[in-house]
Amino acid sequence: MRITKLETIIVKPRWVFLKIHTDEGLVGLGEPTLENRPRTIVTAISEIEPYLIGKDPTRVVHHWQAIYKHAFYRGGPVLTSALSGVEHALWDLAGKAAGLPIYKLLGGPLRDRIKLYAHVRGDSPEELAAHGRELVAQGFIALKTVIRGPRPNRVIEPPSFIDLHVERIDALRSAVGNEIDIGIDFHGAVSPQSAGLFIKALEPYSPLFYEEIVQSENLDVMADLARKTHIPIAAGERLYTKWDFRKLLEKGAASVLQPDLSHAGGIFEGRIIAGMAEAYYAAIAPHCPLGPISLAACLQLDAAIPNFLAQEQVHLGEGYLRTPFVMEDGYLPLPTAPGLGIELDDEAVDAQRGEPRYHPGLYDPDDGSTVEH
Repeated sequence: MRITKLETIIVKPRWVFLKIHTDEGLVGLGEPTLENRPRTIVTAISEIEPYLIGKDPTRVVHHWQAIYKHAFYRGGPVLTSALSGVEHALWDLAGKAAGLPIYKLLGGPLRDRIKLYAHVRGDSPEELAAHGRELVAQGFIALKTVIRGPRPNRVIEPPSFIDLHVERIDALRSAVGNEIDIGIDFHGAVSPQSAGLFIKALEPYSPLFYEEIVQSENLDVMADLARKTHIPIAAGERLYTKWDFRKLLEKGAASVLQPDLSHAGGIFEGRIIAGMAEAYYAAIAPHCPLGPISLAACLQLDAAIPNFLAQEQVHLGEGYLRTPFVMEDGYLPLPTAPGLGIELDDEAVDAQRGEPRYHPGLYDPDDGSTVEH
């Protein structure tokens, strides 16, 4: 089997899908989505394509190493996001050629189903509580919400801002009860000065984790804050490859790692990161606010690692997959079809082609300066 063509598709709301075609008719699927940079990623894929044409797609790790090392300038969001999507598609082809799900090529499943969590949205305590109840009624047993609004975060927050978010989390916890996991995402948008106040103020609600309490490159401060709370710190969505995650583990900055398999290097790189994390007694909760191909890649990894915690998702594939994922009691059953275990609904995907949604950016209403989002 040889690779004949790479095809990229930009689809709404903000995703990039990849098809790797072969001379035997098998097609591998990947998702090299990079938020707000879809056309950059399409160009990066076109630059990788000449290397892959005519190659055996089942040499997945060999191709990963070649694409990564031959770039000379390594790492970063563009190269590793493009490489991640290529890697998904190569594994999909390898699994289809073998007639096995990818997790069986990684040593077999360690669990029979995959725990999901959903995003809870709402600015006011009442809105957050109402949405939380709605998601629990749908079957979710784990949720996550963001420290955000009603205005951009400031370097030093007044007590009123801290109190507002304590009220929001109190309302959510009261609405869903103590059996439901609640993660709290700071999104790297809270300043180090205020993050220390938040982690103490929210401890009584026993969050599942605090995510990105400061910017992901600020590892020393993250590690210092991690030592000041008993709540697990989660991070990793903006880290790339095993080398970035090594630093996170060595500094003790997080005990829940969140590699994004569309950014961090793909499925096998995620497996390596999970192995490193296991040696530090850290858990894995893959980041995935993306499309259904990215989610399918995450499920293959989730099945094959011992230290899996929970899987983020925002879309189960309706309107993109021939057979969307179906949640049962807060879990997804393991995919059983070969490769990624999914098939695109090409007609539906064609209807979604078009200009993706871009984040408009945030500006401070008081002075117009740019702020984190």
